[in-house]
Amino acid sequence: MLNCATLFRYDWGMKKVKTVYDHIRANNIKTAVLVVLFPVIFIALVFICVWCVQPLNDAINTTTMVAVPTVVVCVIWMLISWAFGDSMMLSMAGAKQINDTDPEYRYVYKSVENVALAAGLPTPKVYVIEDGGLNAFATGRGPRDATVALTRGIIEKLDQPELEGVIAHEMSHIGNRDIRLDMFIITGIGVTVFIADMLARNMMYARSDGDDKNNGAAVIMMVWLAFTLFNVLISPILHMAISRRREYAADATGAYITRNPRALAAALRKISEHSVVKNLDGRKTMAAICIANPTRARAFFGEIMATHPPIKERIRRLESM
Repeated sequence: MLNCATLFRYDWGMKKVKTVYDHIRANNIKTAVLVVLFPVIFIALVFICVWCVQPLNDAINTTTMVAVPTVVVCVIWMLISWAFGDSMMLSMAGAKQINDTDPEYRYVYKSVENVALAAGLPTPKVYVIEDGGLNAFATGRGPRDATVALTRGIIEKLDQPELEGVIAHEMSHIGNRDIRLDMFIITGIGVTVFIADMLARNMMYARSDGDDKNNGAAVIMMVWLAFTLFNVLISPILHMAISRRREYAADATGAYITRNPRALAAALRKISEHSVVKNLDGRKTMAAICIANPTRARAFFGEIMATHPPIKERIRRLESM
């Protein structure tokens, strides 16, 4: 790492407010809080819903019986994602690996190598996505086996400083372990959606012998309601908040690595004009790991719940450094 941060943000009157380190530290703390909220809110939601149809002690027991298996399934699925998630993502994107012996992309590989050196990280594998859209993402289990994927569009339409700014942004995600964090969050959400679907199917066959609130059908219905509320309302909000924090942190770190926040701001301005990638359009799980949303514009509510902060705000923050 470099010894001192020279990029600062000033408020009116040229008073120093925050260094890049302050931006990164604040984002990391807020992200840790948000990640802890995931299981806490889930358990609380299950308990409250079940408590509506069961006495307190029974509601506690039922919540425990639901929470423990859910956590176990999440852990197992996370291990599977840990082993095969990166290759699956690259396959979805239709990416192909390049190296420094490829004449067409030699300068791209060298740019990644130089930025990795400046960031104090191992050089990741480099992949190219044959698509005219402007986008990029990083994946992998950690810095030693990470991958940076760039679209052909972003390679052709950005100049060298802008491309290095994008690469630095992705290297920041690698260094900050964001790719691991996102993989775990996406996996956890996927498991809760799957369990909610199973509960819905079970309700179709559940039978009740009377109007007793303690009957099995009512309990299953309330557990299903808890999962559904978590999946439809809570998870998107928390995932959005975490992803937005990580994007701001990656922008700040990327600007610090290259010492050129305006280059990354200029790159984001170009990316905002055409970030759609055909192979990734409609894949919400992939959208969260890209530098910009690779899917087509959705309804207003979809924009509010987007995992990426507004590019205009990201540019404003970079230009204020």
